[in-house]
Amino acid sequence: MVTLEDVAKQAGVSLATASRVLNGSTRQVGASLRARVEQAAAELGYRTNFAAQTLARGASKVIGIVVHDLTDPYFAALADGAMRVAAEEGLLVMVGTTHRDPEQEIAYVASLNAQRVRAVLLAGSRVDDPHVTGRLREELGRYLDSGGRVACVGQDLLDVDTVAPANREGAADLARSLAALGHTRFAVLAGPPGLLTAADRCAGFTGALAELGLPEPLVLHGPFDRDGGYEAAARTGEATCVFAVNDVMAVGALASYRDRGVRVPQDVSVAGFDDITTLRDHVPALTTVRLPLADMGARALAMALDLGEEARVERVSGEVVMRESVRAVEA
Repeated sequence: MVTLEDVAKQAGVSLATASRVLNGSTRQVGASLRARVEQAAAELGYRTNFAAQTLARGASKVIGIVVHDLTDPYFAALADGAMRVAAEEGLLVMVGTTHRDPEQEIAYVASLNAQRVRAVLLAGSRVDDPHVTGRLREELGRYLDSGGRVACVGQDLLDVDTVAPANREGAADLARSLAALGHTRFAVLAGPPGLLTAADRCAGFTGALAELGLPEPLVLHGPFDRDGGYEAAARTGEATCVFAVNDVMAVGALASYRDRGVRVPQDVSVAGFDDITTLRDHVPALTTVRLPLADMGARALAMALDLGEEARVERVSGEVVMRESVRAVEA
């Protein structure tokens, strides 16, 4: 059966644009793009599912939010921002957590499609697996084919409206700030190697150190959670400064150092990424890269509900916030 993704590929446009042309969106699509989509649909023999359109578009008062881990404050903040927008629009929210299982994410999209929710927001990193990403893109294509709307927070790999945090750039800025304190021996608690958010932050940090002519840091991989940070911190050796690629891992590292009698920041400096609100009151307060998490969730859902002509990407910069968990190296 010919799918909407087939049409989009043939026409050389995004899934969102193909959906707007063929599913009767009220948003305007340029004449040249519209002609390309209609020609591709005719050549492939594509037929619009009008029954699905009627059920999906505008009739439903429900949106779906799919996150990796709702117990992680990063995702809780994203979901909170999106839910505030939903409340303003008079919409109900269904929340699913994948526990970082890409197969579960695909299954959630299929389930939400079957339930004819108005829009779907995906919040979380993509994995370094083109096959899995392609299957998710196909499932989203089927949902868009039914008149659904989609946005995501993460990497721009799904051909939908995306809020993309500047992970590499934020980590690079942090590396430069920490190096300015005189540190030369770094360790990176890098999370799992196949998770693109973790990989981007690690690459940004190590790349900035290389540009400064500093020694290559010790890179330690492990789970992208508190326990992963706790375990990895025991292997940081003689590093004077440790960067955890998310704040939750940094929490684990701080606990590990405390349990082993290692003082922060007197013996080792620690920094994270995200700026989870609760850690602002931690002792010592955590140095990190601040992302406007609630605003990112709100913006992503607003983009899904207000379809543009083409899939849009909004890049969000991080801000380095220096706090008491780091200190300058004594000469």
